[in-house]
Amino acid sequence: MNLEIERLDNGETKILKVNGEVDVYTAPQLKEALVPLTKQEGAKVIVDLENVTYMDSTGLGVFIGALKSTKEYNSEMRLVSMHDRVRRLFEITGLDSIMNIDTTVRGGK
Repeated sequence: MNLEIERLDNGETKILKVNGEVDVYTAPQLKEALVPLTKQEGAKVIVDLENVTYMDSTGLGVFIGALKSTKEYNSEMRLVSMHDRVRRLFEITGLDSIMNIDTTVRGGK
């Protein structure tokens, strides 16, 4: 499955709308789009995961790298609109306790 990433700029806030599956094949594309945004001092980045139906550990690694970058550059990253299957992955790994994740969970797709 392909991964599509749409970037929207809303002033200082950057929004990435991610569509598809985030896995070993598509994670580099997500990393290329996301990490540079977190390397802008004081940036606010929102990652909309509403249309992500699957994510593996490689995808989680991209978000861990982006989180490290936010700490280094004093920026923020928030993950929003996750499907419950994707959110469970963050919960099982404990990443939900260290990342800013919107508590609204989407349907069970």
